[in-house]
Amino acid sequence: MVVWSLFIACTAVILFSGTLLSKYGDILAEKSGLGRTLIGVILMASVTSLPELITGISSIIIFDLPNIAAGDVIGSCMFNLVILALLDLVDLGNPLPLPARAHQGHVLSAGFGILLLGLVVLGVVAGERLPRIAWIGVYSVVFIGVYMVAMKMIFLYEKNRISRFIEEMAEELQYQHMSGARALAMYVLNAVVLIGAATYLPHLGEQIAELTGLGQTFVGNILIALSTSLPEVAVSVAAIRIGAIDMAVGNLFGSNLFNIAVLALDDILYVKGPLLLWISSSHIIAAISAICMTAIAIIGLTYRTTTKKPLFFSWDSLGILGIYGVAIFLLYTAK
Repeated sequence: MVVWSLFIACTAVILFSGTLLSKYGDILAEKSGLGRTLIGVILMASVTSLPELITGISSIIIFDLPNIAAGDVIGSCMFNLVILALLDLVDLGNPLPLPARAHQGHVLSAGFGILLLGLVVLGVVAGERLPRIAWIGVYSVVFIGVYMVAMKMIFLYEKNRISRFIEEMAEELQYQHMSGARALAMYVLNAVVLIGAATYLPHLGEQIAELTGLGQTFVGNILIALSTSLPEVAVSVAAIRIGAIDMAVGNLFGSNLFNIAVLALDDILYVKGPLLLWISSSHIIAAISAICMTAIAIIGLTYRTTTKKPLFFSWDSLGILGIYGVAIFLLYTAK
């Protein structure tokens, strides 16, 4: 009972701080001129994904649980896409699907997400056939390289896009009453609170998991991933409510990119050998599911249907939720 009470308390703190984080992130997007997409992909994504980073480090260094570390990362990639689908419920006031109103530039970060997840699958399947650098798998170097290229390309894309619409943006300033310095200070304060609460969540999730008797792969991909993804839930929901759709979508796709970079760091810290050699092949289920879910999201962003949402969800959101349900079943049977 105490564990559940602490879990609920941490969740409440995350939701509160995440709401404020979105508000001040939106102000920084306006003050800096970088735009909501770029702030979401880089600034928001890095903050909300820090629990995955800390969980991975503790799982590797302290507890020697490579399946928990990998499952948290890959499972979080799946759950971030579930959040994207569930945002249709948050935005019930608008009959149009969320992807139809988000900027198509998100396809760039989503595409890089598919590339990185595909490389993870390749790394697990190839196993010993891939070279290593000391104890580190060569794929980790590739992960970090692709992540850096993605950040550079997304930055340049957004910079060019914003420069074309700078006059329009100037007319839409909403936060002239607050200075950039105050917004940054409040952003950092709420980020620290959110990270502190979110860091404690995996420990509570692991205790709850022990009571259920579920396997490490299932626990990592579902329970731990869900707990460490709560910051993304809080930030994305709050962003939608203030009308910052691109920040919400950018945060989710950007978090997936950052998660794979975290997997590379976990590999570097795992001195027994290449991390992907020590994890269950069942993680391929989660990675391929995340790839399929991202592909559906790209279809929604590209097609941009004007058809009203059936039963509160768009068709692409229903597809994402359906694949996630199948993934949970397959991971449970494979535990």
